[in-house]
Amino acid sequence: MQGKYTRNVSFLIIFFIIFGLLAIWQPKTFLSIGNFQSMAFQIPEFGILALAMTLSILAGGIDLSIISITILSGITSGFVFESFTGTNVNTHVVIVLAVFAALLVSSLCGFINGLLVGWGKLTPILVTLGTSRLFTGTALVLTKGGAKTNFPDMFIHFGNGTIKFIPNIFILFLFIALIISLILNGTKFGFNIYMVGNNPLVSIFTGIKNKIVLIKVYTLVGLICGIAALTVMAKTSSIKVGYGTSYLLQSVLVAILGGVDPAGGFGTITGVLLGIFLLQIISSGFNLLGLSAFLRNVIWGALLIAVMMINYFINKNSKNKIK
Repeated sequence: MQGKYTRNVSFLIIFFIIFGLLAIWQPKTFLSIGNFQSMAFQIPEFGILALAMTLSILAGGIDLSIISITILSGITSGFVFESFTGTNVNTHVVIVLAVFAALLVSSLCGFINGLLVGWGKLTPILVTLGTSRLFTGTALVLTKGGAKTNFPDMFIHFGNGTIKFIPNIFILFLFIALIISLILNGTKFGFNIYMVGNNPLVSIFTGIKNKIVLIKVYTLVGLICGIAALTVMAKTSSIKVGYGTSYLLQSVLVAILGGVDPAGGFGTITGVLLGIFLLQIISSGFNLLGLSAFLRNVIWGALLIAVMMINYFINKNSKNKIK
């Protein structure tokens, strides 16, 4: 418990150091309301996916199909919008149907992953790598590589609207983070997730049904990906295969950066939120420096390796002190 708070304090120190350096270097640009609002608009795009990834890692696995699920569910929703274009059906009804379609498809994709991992006892990284290609291929067949666009104005308004300068989608992101935190810390299901991720053998002897827990976790991960798809669609008014490929690496990086144990069973949503905010501030710094997207991916990969090495040595020293 003490290590968890120590890590969060250390993380806060790093956060404010980077924040301070950028504020000193580019005070007028970085500290402007426009910049903060821009960051708040960008965070939900990968932040919601990072929360989904966090759940899969906490349960002792990983989900490499989150981007594919997001794309497929978004495209399904796009077909619903398209089918009602030019009709007299009430816009509210159309939006509800499109949202339902996206969440249904994403939950089903997550359920398939859960069945294969939980019931089939297959390796999560291989399962989700395979289903990632399956979901992406399905999306390509449905769209022939094209994009889904022209969504209702009411839907787009939500994705680009604000409440007192705070983007609607950022508020939605915080709400999802709160719900997940409450599930993990205040429910039996959340306790079971930590138990299965920490030691699946022990969890079986305590009466936990690992198969059911894993199926529920991956279904929930899929549901969250559906919400991510709707968020992106509402903000950009489009969805297509190829969207957010860099977000897979960033979601893993955020989780590890936020203190989630790659082996599962340890981590907090608070830490992940700090990781998301830190990553966005670093990304804002990249924008100020004018770095290309290709160079950013190199830096994200190097940062992930560095963080994992640092965590390894911290854990190793902690175990040596206990001995």
